Amino acid sequence: MSAPIVIHRPSPTGGRRVTIRGQIAGLATGDHDVVEFLRRAGLPDAETLLDQPEWVEWRGGRAHRYEAA
Repeated sequence: MSAPIVIHRPSPTGGRRVTIRGQIAGLATGDHDVVEFLRRAGLPDAETLLDQPEWVEWRGGRAHRYEAA
């Protein structure tokens, strides 16, 4: 089973699309954006989830990196 939160590969112009349970949450330009998306989705302790593979899957690039591909 895959993680409910997916942080997709960096876009050519920078930023990463974030999906939560298959729904697009937005385009993140840093961890602060991801944390805000997760907070809005009802996960107030989101900072602690970013490095937990059972919660977050980082695709197509290094974790916590958002610069253009």
